[in-house]
Amino acid sequence: MPAVLGFEGSANKIGVGVVRDGAVLANPRRTYVTPPGTGFLPGDTARHHRAVILDLLQEALTEAGLTSQDIDCIAYTKGPGMGAPLVTVAVVARTVAQLWNKPLLGVNHCIGHIEMGRLITGATSPTVLYVSGGNTQVIAYSEHRYRIFGETIDIAVGNCLDRFARVLKISNDPSPGYNIEQMAKRGKKLVELPYTVKGMDVSFSGILSFIEDVAQRMLATGECTPEDLCFSLQETVFAMLVEITERAMAHCGSQEALIVGGVGCNLRLQEMMETMCQERGARLFATDERFCIDNGAMIAQAGWEMFRAGHRTPLSDSGITQRYRTDEVEVTWRD
Repeated sequence: MPAVLGFEGSANKIGVGVVRDGAVLANPRRTYVTPPGTGFLPGDTARHHRAVILDLLQEALTEAGLTSQDIDCIAYTKGPGMGAPLVTVAVVARTVAQLWNKPLLGVNHCIGHIEMGRLITGATSPTVLYVSGGNTQVIAYSEHRYRIFGETIDIAVGNCLDRFARVLKISNDPSPGYNIEQMAKRGKKLVELPYTVKGMDVSFSGILSFIEDVAQRMLATGECTPEDLCFSLQETVFAMLVEITERAMAHCGSQEALIVGGVGCNLRLQEMMETMCQERGARLFATDERFCIDNGAMIAQAGWEMFRAGHRTPLSDSGITQRYRTDEVEVTWRD
């Protein structure tokens, strides 16, 4: 019964999780929150992570009721993500692995999300919609790879939402995307926005530039409210995501859809995906903010799968990479 400790810190969330044989024993997390109208810079984010990561490690062990002797492997996020935060986590993971004399595993962040989603929901072979602040991909498993069927050709959907939140000076606590979701529930007018689907891919930079350009003018003239703009942006970008996911499901003959990533806990996105799945006679799987948002347990779970399949990361290869595509990883733990 291997127990794996996972470190995640690729963006503004820092988490340490413990997983043993499909059970999440601990999953504490902290978030670096910046003032409204601002984003988070790599250096500042890394300093935040350095300040709390050891406390999180102790918290995770205490919550799991384990000691260092009970841990069989140390997993960490190798990438993709922001350079400085990734380095912070990698250094701590390497140090802990050497101090405790445990094997080390570098995990692809995207695959961590997928394996966590499969564990929590019980989905067997779903078409995956992976949506977050740094990534937007439609993925399906085939022949020991998570194949990317469609993706953003510029910015991620979460980045689009976050940057629009800065235009309206929406709070970053607990997250700009969550606050946009709450404001969108009060929106009543649908403002027409650019809808850009290119085959299996999507583009969000144009819609962001457009809404950034017209927002203040439309608000000043009373043409719409901030809530209307949040509602319109959500409806448009989510419709784009549902379209490419449905196309991938049709291509794969899939009867399961799984939403993962931080944007995946948006209830309106889940509702739109559920409608599409019902029309296809398919089933939707999704999780809540405990597991959708970046967390240590997802890295521990992917690490657990890799550990059982015989994977190990030598110290000489235990660096980080900001660009680490989902389909680069050979998925030897699945048939």
